[in-house]
Amino acid sequence: MQLDRPGERLRMVERPIPTPGPGELLIEVAACGICRTDLHVVDGDIEGPLPIVPGHEIVGRVAGTGERVGVPWLGRTCGHCPYCAAGRENLCDHPLFTGFTRDGGFASHVVADARFCLPIPDSYGDVAAAPLLCAGLIGWRALKLAGEGEALGLYGFGAAAHILAQAATGRRVHAFTRPGDGDAQAFALSLGCASAQDSGAAPPEELDAAIIFAPVGALVPEALRRVRKGGRVVCAGIHMSDVPGFPYADLWGERSILSVANLTRDDGIEFLETAAKVPVRTQTIVFPLARANEALDLLRAGGIEGAAVLVPEGG
Repeated sequence: MQLDRPGERLRMVERPIPTPGPGELLIEVAACGICRTDLHVVDGDIEGPLPIVPGHEIVGRVAGTGERVGVPWLGRTCGHCPYCAAGRENLCDHPLFTGFTRDGGFASHVVADARFCLPIPDSYGDVAAAPLLCAGLIGWRALKLAGEGEALGLYGFGAAAHILAQAATGRRVHAFTRPGDGDAQAFALSLGCASAQDSGAAPPEELDAAIIFAPVGALVPEALRRVRKGGRVVCAGIHMSDVPGFPYADLWGERSILSVANLTRDDGIEFLETAAKVPVRTQTIVFPLARANEALDLLRAGGIEGAAVLVPEGG
């Protein structure tokens, strides 16, 4: 399913099966999760080369060996820029991103750099594992940046938050949803959240940290008002609408705002091991590959509880 121009529907195309280059793997796609970043790619919120095949939550098997691997958003790094040299490959100056600057998993086959593929725990089926590869990974990196505080707010309760609510063991998680979204609030409570409320409501306690998954800039000052002194607001998306102005008094008291950018391979290995131990259970809705546009529409409208996953026909 190929994107030709921003804002257009994805188009089913047939191509020759790609040939892997040195150090690359040809992978037969078994499942590919749909991430909000895919929406940002399709809608033109972030700009990359076109045409492109989206999709970066890929679970598949290496052609010829049958080994099962996961392919995440970070597809390759240069290995020599100052960030790579400092062990911060998520900030690489010359990266490749799966489904954005190289073709991704909304397809029957994909080519990936072997060094950036991740092992999938045996306890997960293909569909169940797919959302872990971005919704889970970005949520995990955001959780680490949020610090060790026990009271955690999650703004936007979609694919990432439903995973992180389970992975944030030992913390009191408070969920914030679109106003009036009772279904999402009930879903959050069913996963063990301590409370669930509209995004403009006050939580039952001051927060040590808040993680914002919804791409809504107005949530930044809202969350900032809910964190205690020394608290952090972590913006976990790749794109967000503009952040409105707010009084300095809301930031004072050593509160901070920071963003999450991409992931590292170490994040991936660490999180997948943790998810299997917890264990994190993903809730998924499966669509055949040809219905990718329908799945994207539902995600855009907030109609997906958990995560949407595409499966190639015959998969």
